[in-house]
Amino acid sequence: MRIGKQNQALTAIATSDADTITVRGYDLCSDLIGQIDFSDYFWLLVIGQKPTPAQRKMLDACLVAIAEHGLVPSVQAARMTLAAGPEAWQGAMAAGLLGMGSVVAGSTEVSGQYLAQGMAKAKSEGCDLETAVIASLNELKAARKKIPGLGHPQHSEGDPRAIKLLDLADEQGVSGRYVETLRMLAKHAPGIINRPLPINVSGAIPAVILDAGWPLEALKAVPLLARTAGLAAHLYEESLRSIGFIMSHQADVAISYDGAASKPSSSNS
Repeated sequence: MRIGKQNQALTAIATSDADTITVRGYDLCSDLIGQIDFSDYFWLLVIGQKPTPAQRKMLDACLVAIAEHGLVPSVQAARMTLAAGPEAWQGAMAAGLLGMGSVVAGSTEVSGQYLAQGMAKAKSEGCDLETAVIASLNELKAARKKIPGLGHPQHSEGDPRAIKLLDLADEQGVSGRYVETLRMLAKHAPGIINRPLPINVSGAIPAVILDAGWPLEALKAVPLLARTAGLAAHLYEESLRSIGFIMSHQADVAISYDGAASKPSSSNS
């Protein structure tokens, strides 16, 4: 049974024959290997053209900013998976990547979508960006929802990673409509929500990389690639000095049982 469209059996990414391998119109061996760094290649693979120096700078900065994030749930899942199956690096890596949801790492995509929605709201309603941002914030407040891209439990005075990325975007001349929207949100959110809400790294990354020309539809690829590097470090360390079972034991110690009491067994007399 055929499902979905059947008339677009095409790819523009790569092909090969007996003599050559072509990637995005470049000969892999003569044009790319040893001639291009990985960030440029990542941009080329996804978008189909090499980045400008400013685009490369922003991509590198975003990847470095969130490659490592400590023992978050996705990292713990990866390390415990490797502890249970030391031969299964691919399974442990997959466990870590699968743990990147809307709260951890995937929050970059959520924030990017929210910024895009704010810009679209201003356009569709024929109002200025500030009016659209204020209306959006009031809607989230009424629904008691968090503001994507704003707030941090530790860096209440400002996420230093976000500050650095935004400053860099300004320096590189890539700051545009997305950064403007994010800064507008940060300007009005504290007064509307009545608490400090600085821009966090999950807000800064989509703003700067989308303004740099990265496609919204591929936004999640950036944190996925970054965290792959961080996971590799954790898995290598786990293979040398394992803490996977220590974390598992600490969970047993930290979490108390509050279910039903054990029922006494009955015996037939």
